[in-house]
Amino acid sequence: MTQKLLIVESPAKAKTIGKYLGSEYKVMASIGHIRDLPKSNKNAIDISAGFVPHYEISKGKEKVVHDLRLASKGASEVLLATDPDREGEAIAWHIAEAIGLKNSKSQAPNRKIKRVVFHEITKEAVSEALKHPRAIDDNLKTAQEARRVLDRLFGYDLSGLIWTKLRYGLSAGRVQSPALRILVEREKEIQNFVPEQFWVITAELETPRNEKIIFTSSVEPKTEAEAKKIVEIGEKASWQVGKIEASEMVRKSRAPFTTSTLQQSASTRLGLSPSQTMRLAQKLYEAGHITYMRTDSTNLNTVAASEMVAIAKKDYGENYASSVKAYATRSKNAQEAHEAIRPTHPNLRTAGALGAEQKLYQLIWRRTLASQMADAKVLKTKMTAIGIAVGKDSPSSEGEALPPFTANGYRITFDGWLKADPAARGEEVELPSKLAEGEPLKLVTINSEGKETSPPNRYSEAGLVKELEKRGIGRPSTYASIIKTIIDRGYVEKIQRSLKATDTGIVVSDFLSEHFASYISDSFTAKMEDELDEIATGKMEYVESLKNFYGPFHKAVLSKKKIPKISNLGDAPKEFPCPICGDAMIWKLGKNGRFMSCAKFPDCLGARTDSGEKMEGPKETGELCPDCAGKLVERSGRYGKFVSCGNYPKCKFIKRDANNLNNANDTNVKCPACNEGTMVEKRG
Repeated sequence: MTQKLLIVESPAKAKTIGKYLGSEYKVMASIGHIRDLPKSNKNAIDISAGFVPHYEISKGKEKVVHDLRLASKGASEVLLATDPDREGEAIAWHIAEAIGLKNSKSQAPNRKIKRVVFHEITKEAVSEALKHPRAIDDNLKTAQEARRVLDRLFGYDLSGLIWTKLRYGLSAGRVQSPALRILVEREKEIQNFVPEQFWVITAELETPRNEKIIFTSSVEPKTEAEAKKIVEIGEKASWQVGKIEASEMVRKSRAPFTTSTLQQSASTRLGLSPSQTMRLAQKLYEAGHITYMRTDSTNLNTVAASEMVAIAKKDYGENYASSVKAYATRSKNAQEAHEAIRPTHPNLRTAGALGAEQKLYQLIWRRTLASQMADAKVLKTKMTAIGIAVGKDSPSSEGEALPPFTANGYRITFDGWLKADPAARGEEVELPSKLAEGEPLKLVTINSEGKETSPPNRYSEAGLVKELEKRGIGRPSTYASIIKTIIDRGYVEKIQRSLKATDTGIVVSDFLSEHFASYISDSFTAKMEDELDEIATGKMEYVESLKNFYGPFHKAVLSKKKIPKISNLGDAPKEFPCPICGDAMIWKLGKNGRFMSCAKFPDCLGARTDSGEKMEGPKETGELCPDCAGKLVERSGRYGKFVSCGNYPKCKFIKRDANNLNNANDTNVKCPACNEGTMVEKRG
């Protein structure tokens, strides 16, 4: 019997689906993308022909393509079951192209090839999807292609300019650069922050029923003398209960996870980076435990929601369960056909491999259950204590000389959905409920503590994901890769859970902000995301969008070709003179970040690290350069030590004689081309 061929991206996904399907199907994996644009920009995109991309088989995927092509020839049908998003649609199209099968809305139908889509890998979902095959959606595929071409054009042009104007090897990205700019702006806020002193005054007071409460002054004095005066008056004052305000509030249950909120919660609760979260979620999805993990939607299908309501009733009682809840999806571009991230089998309370995978599943399961439970009720209380000065310290006939002192607390009167997600409770602070206004209080202690205002916190990974989503930069599927890319490039470093822009990142971001501010702005980046969404829905043309972007952008890049190379990043601190000649130093950008260089370079080779320590720079050899009569120096390069002219970059002489410290080793093997010279070992 002729088999049907079903193709997915990953072997794990293929293995799970293979268990559900009988011998009628052969399930194979493309192992991710099989084609891409060449790494070099030469001939990658034909701009004049309408931004036509020229794809090539990805390195190492030749055998995969050969095997898929061979299997497709003997199959009665080829079913492309790649992920249910734009990237999955594009992969399906690439597979069809690479193995010689074409089928989309804009082409004559090929009855042999079909596209099937499911949002969870369960037997029921896969079986249902196979009953409703369709053609490859050309709009979705084109939107993904537009994103790829757009990012490549942006990176090609800007990275090439940065290489020549800042330092070789640096790069820029369409969505990474705005994300970097956000972190750099925060870093500069921290650097420029001037702390202010203030004093916090707290009083521990005792009720007639021996209950102790900590109250805090509503006024924070700016001087120690003011604080001391308040403490002195407070020590002699007569204290009583002031105004008491109590109000019942509702803590509404949270919506099920989207990609963004999952990354944020996994970072806060489990300490996982966005990329770690997505890897673990991918494994849970491929094993059939959760629905598709790249989604903007907060929808749950009614069957899954009803099952969660039933679990809440069974586990906690009727009053903890609500009717099925629906949540408004905040993202205007969310595809309502998609679901939020939820367990595929609600009754399965534990799933996945031991460790982080199981913890992530538990997080998803609890969030989904909590979303279908009753709201929690909280009693919020604010209590004021008044100190009445006595004797000569009283400044008025009324005798009131102290600012009000307040205490805030809350008590959960009905835990509702918090029963399923106790980690979301927070720390309860319960204030006595029997106190009445005017009731006396006894002072136990009153103290002041000097403090300083703090600079804004650096973004955590969870915080940056939230900020990117708020500003419309990127999409759920890209948040993890955005953060990983700027860290891998050395533009950002992770310090515990905080993201700190490095010197290199600040220099690159400042260059882009000065010369290409409009192209790394929030508004431009969000606008391009909207245009990609419009291409996906057929409301905008591929060529129109890319033409509108690339014409002005390319012109802007060309206009910067004549700006001088930025080698001087400003004056270094005067307390760090040149360690060789004692003159002033300037900041420069090296491969490891900023460093101080003598302002007289190349006449003087003095250098210091970013912290001011002396650097071991080039050493003079005592020889003169044969090209310019400058001094030859020994330097350390990528491949070891070598001797070159000290006047570099004005003179680019490199010594290549037998004494050169980086001279290639002679193998004594004759050259096969000329049969005269010998072959030498080289590195490239």
